[in-house]
Amino acid sequence: MQEAAMAPPRTTSVSFLMVAAAVVASASLANEAAASPKATPPPPPPCLAPPSAVAFLRQRCATTLYRLVCYDALIPYGCTFNTSHVKLARAAADVNAARLRSLSLRTKELVSRGSPGESAGVATVIRDCASMASSASSHAKETAAELARLDAMGDAAKGSQLRWAMSNAKTWLSAAMTNEATCADELGFSGAAVSPAAREVIAEVVTAKQYTSITMSLVNAIPLS
Repeated sequence: MQEAAMAPPRTTSVSFLMVAAAVVASASLANEAAASPKATPPPPPPCLAPPSAVAFLRQRCATTLYRLVCYDALIPYGCTFNTSHVKLARAAADVNAARLRSLSLRTKELVSRGSPGESAGVATVIRDCASMASSASSHAKETAAELARLDAMGDAAKGSQLRWAMSNAKTWLSAAMTNEATCADELGFSGAAVSPAAREVIAEVVTAKQYTSITMSLVNAIPLS
């Protein structure tokens, strides 16, 4: 699969950003999100990140749009990547896949459970988001698998093999971003913000988009030589 075959990731609508800002600022949302089922990332190894890994992670996260989220999410895995760009991107992909899996699980649960008094329009949006989240989760898993294969190649990953693996990883991430943007656009319509279920999905999408963005930045930073 080649990156060029994919359409550019969709951008997030202004209406969604406005709704998301209001939702994330709400104190009640945190309580709602806490009840969501979670797909946890791989458990951190029983070791502390060495100073070299800490410095490396700070440097790499500073190049992302969400440096604090990046650092907090990945520092538990510091001793697994040390100063390796590939291993760091792989760790980010694993965490991202778990986050999107959590989003997929929660939206599916909301669809199956339903909400009394929910408008048909909002219910349809959440159902569409469940489908988009499931697709994004699958794409994130493909990204993680591609980076795991690249990591397993070690120093043998050079030239066309390295470029091909990175192209595949970025293609899957771009597809996940498109799914996230589609969900975000649909959630941005005027009636969604009044729905507790939609507000919860909005919060999850905001977080998922951050993790996917971080992963893409770290994959882009892998040296080609």
